Amino acid sequence: MSSRLIGVGVGPGDPELVTVKGVNALREADVIVVPVMDTGERGRAEATVLHYVPAEKVLRVVFALNERTDRARREAAWDAAGARVAELLGRHGVVAFATIGDPNVYSTFTYLALTIGESVPGVVVETVPGITAMQDLAARSGAVLTEGTEPLTLVPVTAGSEVLKDALAGPGTVVAYKFGRQAAEVAEALRETGRIGDAVWGSALGLPEESIRPAAELDGEPLPYLSTLIAPARREGGRGGKL
Repeated sequence: MSSRLIGVGVGPGDPELVTVKGVNALREADVIVVPVMDTGERGRAEATVLHYVPAEKVLRVVFALNERTDRARREAAWDAAGARVAELLGRHGVVAFATIGDPNVYSTFTYLALTIGESVPGVVVETVPGITAMQDLAARSGAVLTEGTEPLTLVPVTAGSEVLKDALAGPGTVVAYKFGRQAAEVAEALRETGRIGDAVWGSALGLPEESIRPAAELDGEPLPYLSTLIAPARREGGRGGKL
C-alpha cells in the first residue's frame, strides 16, 4: 500500500479549536511531525498536538520557518526536512504533519508536500483543514469578516506595505498576517487609507499571553511576528446594506 502524508491544521494556538477530524487524524497516524526552528523551542503546533497524543508519537523536525534572506540556507533546510520525512514514510504507513492554522494557507506543509511528492513515489498527500487566525481573531474581537457581496483580502505583510495599502484602498475587509515586525508601517497604512478606526489586531490567540487591541493603539513598537490584523469593510446603509 502507498504511504500517506497528512497535513493537519491544528488552529492558531487554542487546543480546543482543533477539529474532531484533526484530532482523529493525529491519533490514527503512526508518527506526527512537528516543525521547529533550529533554536529548538517548542512551537504552537507541537504544544497543541501534545494535548491529544503522547509525546512518544511526536517527532520534531527542524525547518527554516522564518528564513527569508538566505535562500541557500532555506533550501538546504527544506531538503533536509524533506529527507527526514521521506525516511519516516519508508517505515510508517501514515505520517501526519501538524501545522498551525490551515495546511493550505501560508503553511510550511505546502513546501514539504512538494518535496515529498517529488522524492517518494506513490505517496498519497492529504490535508485536514484547520481554523485560521483570522477566524479566531474575528470570533474573539467581534469583528465581522464579510457581509453580502463584500470581498475578503488576505495579505502577508512580509510582501511589503504597498501591497497592504493597495488592499486597504479596496472596498472589502482586509486581513494582514505576519505584520508584527512592520507594525509601524501597518499603522501608517491604516491611517492613510482611513481604515484604522474599526481595525483590530491580535497575537497569541487562545494562549495565556493573548493580546487583542484596537489598531488605533498601535504605537510603532514591534509586535510578535505572528500578529494578525483585521480591518473590516466600510459598512453603510444599515442591516443588509451590502446584499
